[in-house]
Amino acid sequence: MESHLFATFLVAITLLTLTPGVDTLVTIRNSARGGWQDGFATSTGICCGLFLHATVSALGISVILLQSANAFQFLKLIGAGYLIWLGFTSLRGIVQGHSVFRLPDTGSRPFVIWRSLREGFLSNALNPKTALFYMAFLPQFIDPQGSALTQSLWLAAIHFVIAMLWQCSLALAVNSARHWLQSQSVSIGFNALSGSVLIYLGARLALTEN
Repeated sequence: MESHLFATFLVAITLLTLTPGVDTLVTIRNSARGGWQDGFATSTGICCGLFLHATVSALGISVILLQSANAFQFLKLIGAGYLIWLGFTSLRGIVQGHSVFRLPDTGSRPFVIWRSLREGFLSNALNPKTALFYMAFLPQFIDPQGSALTQSLWLAAIHFVIAMLWQCSLALAVNSARHWLQSQSVSIGFNALSGSVLIYLGARLALTEN
C-alpha cells in the first residue's frame, strides 16, 4: 500500500473509531457496571469481532475481483459515499443538538471476564453496520494484485490496536470525565471535526482512480 493511501486509512479508521456507536456505548456501559476491568475485557471482545468482519469482507472482495474491475471500482465508490454520509450525519448532530456521548445510568455489578468478552464480541459480530462498513470501506485500500484476505486481516489488526487504545481509555475515563464528555461544547466540536474530515476523505477517495 502506498504511503499516502496508508495515511488516509489511518486517519479515516481513527476518526471512525472515535465516532460513538454501539461499540462505544457497550464499552462505556460495562465500564460503569464493573469498572475498568470490565471495560478492558469488553473492548477485547469487540475488537476480536473485527477479524470476523475482515474475513467476510475479504471473501466478498475476492468474488467481486473475479467478476470485473468495474464491479470493484463501483464498490469503492459505495465506500466513498458511505464516508461522506457518515460525515453529514456528524454535522447533522450539531443542528439537532445531540450529545455525542450518552453515559448510561447503571448500577455497579461484579466483574465476570467471560461475560464481558462475550458481550463485546457479540455486539460487534452481530452489528450489521460494522459488517456493511468493512465491506464498503476496506476495498478502498486493497491491492487487487495481492491477497484480499491477508490485506484485510492486516488492516483489521491496525484497527484492533487503535480501537483497543481508544476504548480502554474510555474505560479509564468514564467516571472521572463523566460530566465533561456530556457537555454540549465537546459534542459540537467533535461532530464538526469528524464530520468535515470524513466528507473530505470520502470525496478524495471517490476521485481517486486507483
